[in-house]
Amino acid sequence: MMKKKSISASKASLVFFLCQMISALDVPLDLSQPPTITQQSPKDYIVDPRENIVIQCEAKGKPPPSFSWTRNGTHFDIDKDELVTMKPNSGTLVINIMNGGKAEAYEGVYQCTARNERGAAISNNIVIRPSRSPLWTKEKLEPNQVREGDSLVLHCRPPVGLPPPIIFWMDNAFQRLPQSERVSQGLNGDLYFSNVQPEDTREDYICYARFNHTQTIQQKQPISVKVFSMDSLNDTIAANLSDTDIYGAKPVTERPPILLTPTGTTSNKVELRGNVLLLECIAAGLPTPVIRWIKEGGELPANRTFFENFKKTLKIIDVSEADSGNYKCIARNILGSTHHVISVTVKAAPYWITAPRNLVLSPGEDGSLICRANGNPKPSISWLSNGVPIAIAPEDPSRKVDGDTIIFSAVQERSSAVYQCNASNEYGYLLANAFVNVLAEPPRILTPANKLYQVILDSPALIDCAYFGSPKPEIEWFKGVKGSILRGNEYVFHDNGTLEIPVAQKDSSGTYTCVARNELGKIQNEVQLEVKDPTLIIKQPEYKVIQRYGHVSFECIIKHDSTLIPTVIWLKDNDELPDDERFLVGKDNLTIMNVTDKDDGTYTCIVNTTLDSVSASAVLTVVGKNTLKLYDTRPNPPFDLELTGQLERSIELSWIPGDENNSPITSFVIEYEDGLHEPGVWHYQTEVPGSQTTVQLKLSPYVNYSFRVIAVNEIGRSQPSEPSEQYLTKSANPDENPSNVQGIGSEPDNLVITWESLKGFQSNGPGLQYKVSWRQKDVDDEWTSVVVANVSKYIVSGTPTFVPYEIKVQALNDLGYAPEPSEVIGHSGEDLPMVAPGNVQVHVINSTLAKVHWDPVPLKSVRGHLQGYKVYYWKVQSLSRRSKRHIEKKILTFRGNKTFGMLPGLEPYSSYKLNVRVVNGKGEGPASPDKVFKTPEGVPSSPSFLKITNPTLDSLTLEWGSPTHPNGILISYILKFQPINNTHELGPLVEIRIPANESSLILKNLNYSTRYKFYFNAQTSVGSGSQITEEAVTIMDEGKMAGIPRPAVGAGKAMASRQVDIATQGWFIGLMCAVALLILILLIVCFIRRNKGGKYPVKEKEDAHADPEIQPMKEDDGTFGEYSDAEDHKPLKKGSRTPSDRTVKKEDSDDSLVDYGEGVNGQFNEDGSFIGQYSGKKEKEPAEGNESSEAPSPVNAMNSFV
Repeated sequence: MMKKKSISASKASLVFFLCQMISALDVPLDLSQPPTITQQSPKDYIVDPRENIVIQCEAKGKPPPSFSWTRNGTHFDIDKDELVTMKPNSGTLVINIMNGGKAEAYEGVYQCTARNERGAAISNNIVIRPSRSPLWTKEKLEPNQVREGDSLVLHCRPPVGLPPPIIFWMDNAFQRLPQSERVSQGLNGDLYFSNVQPEDTREDYICYARFNHTQTIQQKQPISVKVFSMDSLNDTIAANLSDTDIYGAKPVTERPPILLTPTGTTSNKVELRGNVLLLECIAAGLPTPVIRWIKEGGELPANRTFFENFKKTLKIIDVSEADSGNYKCIARNILGSTHHVISVTVKAAPYWITAPRNLVLSPGEDGSLICRANGNPKPSISWLSNGVPIAIAPEDPSRKVDGDTIIFSAVQERSSAVYQCNASNEYGYLLANAFVNVLAEPPRILTPANKLYQVILDSPALIDCAYFGSPKPEIEWFKGVKGSILRGNEYVFHDNGTLEIPVAQKDSSGTYTCVARNELGKIQNEVQLEVKDPTLIIKQPEYKVIQRYGHVSFECIIKHDSTLIPTVIWLKDNDELPDDERFLVGKDNLTIMNVTDKDDGTYTCIVNTTLDSVSASAVLTVVGKNTLKLYDTRPNPPFDLELTGQLERSIELSWIPGDENNSPITSFVIEYEDGLHEPGVWHYQTEVPGSQTTVQLKLSPYVNYSFRVIAVNEIGRSQPSEPSEQYLTKSANPDENPSNVQGIGSEPDNLVITWESLKGFQSNGPGLQYKVSWRQKDVDDEWTSVVVANVSKYIVSGTPTFVPYEIKVQALNDLGYAPEPSEVIGHSGEDLPMVAPGNVQVHVINSTLAKVHWDPVPLKSVRGHLQGYKVYYWKVQSLSRRSKRHIEKKILTFRGNKTFGMLPGLEPYSSYKLNVRVVNGKGEGPASPDKVFKTPEGVPSSPSFLKITNPTLDSLTLEWGSPTHPNGILISYILKFQPINNTHELGPLVEIRIPANESSLILKNLNYSTRYKFYFNAQTSVGSGSQITEEAVTIMDEGKMAGIPRPAVGAGKAMASRQVDIATQGWFIGLMCAVALLILILLIVCFIRRNKGGKYPVKEKEDAHADPEIQPMKEDDGTFGEYSDAEDHKPLKKGSRTPSDRTVKKEDSDDSLVDYGEGVNGQFNEDGSFIGQYSGKKEKEPAEGNESSEAPSPVNAMNSFV
């Protein structure tokens, strides 16, 4: 069954988030943290003077921050201005202009401060200025009388507004004036005529200024222009002109170009980095000049350069310092040319190199805030603390300011603050807040547990492990709950904890475990990854040519993952299908009935799932009857390729397009072959619009070029053209040097220098080689150089162990060297560290945690990159019991140059040993002497078992096992117990202290037939351990025990179920009621069967008085099925009750139980008895009357059933 439009009511779109990147420095909001500004108004804030002014300032922190404002550098007391309010729980100001205020009165510089007990953050300086849209000044405009062919400038001179208005020219009918290469609007809003023509005569040239902020448009007085030709000059005008004016030239004189703007031959322009550079040249002349732009000594940036206003405006977006230079515009016509050079200097307001970032430290840790900015001129850096210049801020002994860096050493909790970095130069400033928050927090994992990630096969999978902790936790990933740690090139581990699988495969599916640990603990989290099959279109729609009024169908057959639900959408020309009943969308096709000319177009099938999206398109061409012919699906290839304008680094290629085959050519793709280095391999060179048949191509030296052109239309690509003639460019020095130069030693006495070799066409000439140079850093040595063949590695032998080297690799060929390369720093090979850490000290914090300190080793003895220190520790024995020596060693690694660490998870009351080793890239150094330390007693674990045996009337026997982990010397056991009554309420609690050397106890004087709950735990001098609980029941008294066997001694837990008075139990009462109900139903059934047994002749009466209420019940009605005996289809008639002597009289034989079932009174109650009184009245109805309106009674139903 076909549906219209789509097979799903909702559009599915491709949804795949690269993990939510939560920085490890994002402090959870339930922890104390200084304020952070989260939202603020822009620095330059232009407001509408007719509307309320809203100055935003939002911040977060714990505790929530309070807010204050300054205006023009002084405190702004909002309580004294009734028009100013601050939003609740916010710092945002609302100035009520609409209630009588004037926006001009609130101009100024505003700054917000958010403060709590841990510091203060400040906003930017927010400059408030109301927008202005002044009226045009009145002026008397003289009409412009111009000779045909002359140039003309109509000045707009709009009023100065804030912000500046948008200018456009219209006539008095509000129609835009047409513009062209000859007539165009300049950047200043003036209208320029390179030469006037008679059709330019009109009296309604009107300049409009649109002020967007105030939504207003102002207009200038209309300007009149009248163009005269020499033939039309009348005597009056001729009398005002000299003979030279009239007769000195032809009626329309052709003139070479002259520049209307800018004037002169040179000018200067300063633009700021990141802005848009706009350069303009407008020329007069006849014929109309053509403008061309070049950059002297360089090229225009290809991807950022645009030409506007008929190439009169050069636009370069996102300019940088590299765009500084001289830009020349050249105006040319057939009579000559002129030019103007604009010297562009790109300055820069400050921009960040490294903005300061929030710093979370644990007590005693070190850290730093770095604030680095660049600009032109270079900006100055200044620091503030909690909004106060750091020079006059309160002293902090852990803080040291060193230019653009603040260094913190051994911070304490009072070191928490918000620091502001201000980078400024003459073009602007940057202000950044960064807090230092001193916390001691074990790791947290913020990613939800068991989160499900779904990705498509062969696509990247990013699995989050957002975390927090102080000190910063280390993150490890495992595949599966107990799998091995993930390592290797198939995984990427991001600093924020995210695990990336660059190319997910089917076997990547499964459970991934993220473990975060720091000195204060560890935590883990499991997430799931499912890798799904991609969605494919296995049969795509195909190009169709159809006669008008015919039918056409496009197929779109898909294959998808069985767990994903696809949605298919059809588009026409990238828009929704027309709302037309002729378009029918099926499960895997689109059918168009009665095709018309307007159905021409491109039809696209889009298949969406929640994870991916694919599409395929086909073109429909509608033709008239008798004109159907075969259509090519692609254009014919271009031909007649020609190379002209050969230069060393460029050439011009031209061609003739082939037949487009009823589908316009949209672009041409140019490819090249390098017959010298890669013959037979074609490379992409560039792509140009379909309207272009020539292109200027950039060339590299020492390449034997051939070119070919491919035409592209909506159907596809043509076959390639025949190759052009070959063009061999001249050789030259290499333009570039190898990239990715590195120096890493593989052995303690060598230095391996590697680089990425240049490709063949990058060599620029024959004989490509590399000059490898090195020298030891910080030693007054000369460079050692060697020239090697076209390889990518060189090994320097005989080097000292792990010393820094300056390295450079320069390309050269037979014509010379590439530019001087930059230097990189490498290191010779590492060796194992020589020295063990000294002065190892252990401070036991509690029974399960210790802190170890050591002195750092001398850096020279490390003989490599210091990666950290490893602490090996192991349990020697438990002090509470004699046991075998423990030899399982545990290892903790502390990254970097740390000199202390925490040892968590120790066992109480045990003897431990540890040693410390330094680690570099080669391996571990020698171990320090073993250090012995002991942990104090802790609380014991729960007793290993508790058994309750031998229940009697008033006693129970308890047996137990000692704790598996006593964690000290046991001093006693504590037993608590309390009775439980029939309503599960607990009685008074009794506590007994038992000596530690006992293992059993007989509790006496208990209540009989009573359940007790027991709580049992062990105790050391430190405290009580976790408790174990059991329940047991004393037996009933001897009278109630008759016939009940006594439980065996030592049979485990006493009495698996309660042995209390069974007559009082709810389940027993319910069971007895059910039995009674069943017996009553059986009695009723037997009684009815006796009445049906034929002991009284009622057949004749039943035939004569058929009761319509007694009808067979149909299973379709949900009632009992019919009784098969035809006799039983007749109802019983009422009479007197059957006598108790069980004899039946004939006149009384029409009495039956049916009477109890008639009408609304004939019902059973829940216990099977009847409801309602006996009635002797029976309604008489015809034998063949209609069915009774009442439903059959339960008695009738039972009668039919039995």
